[in-house]
Amino acid sequence: MILRKATLEDIPLIQEIAEEAWRPTYGHILTEEQTLYMIPMMYASEVLQKQIEIFSMLEMDGAAIGYCAFEKTSETDGKLHKLYMRPSVKQKGAGSFIIAQISHQARLMGLSSIYLNVNKHNSAVEFYLKKGFIKDREMILDIGNGYVMDDYVMRLML
Repeated sequence: MILRKATLEDIPLIQEIAEEAWRPTYGHILTEEQTLYMIPMMYASEVLQKQIEIFSMLEMDGAAIGYCAFEKTSETDGKLHKLYMRPSVKQKGAGSFIIAQISHQARLMGLSSIYLNVNKHNSAVEFYLKKGFIKDREMILDIGNGYVMDDYVMRLML
């Protein structure tokens, strides 16, 4: 597996993987209406073009199997905004590989922690706990149209 910086040419791949991953991940948590609201809000081409510099693509045998978005947010912290895999590769070490790579990058940047938001009902909470993250706090974020994100903010000390 390799994790490489994403380019503008990767936007269709990011969108494809998001479409594949979202319903299996959030189908039991979000209504279809909220999913149809959130996917364009987060994955429209114009949105991704503005954020592409924080995206990386995960490849295995030359094929894109996942992506993440990570950025330094302060002198000591970095935020993992997104981490998604194709459903066919879940639980095969890809997520762990990304966490290890991002942790290494963060250390090289002189950061002391990585944080992320994860829906309280997402099975990924358990994954992040196993990777050494702690539940730092809870956050309810109004995302418009009457929808909220009910998340844990989780933190990994490096």
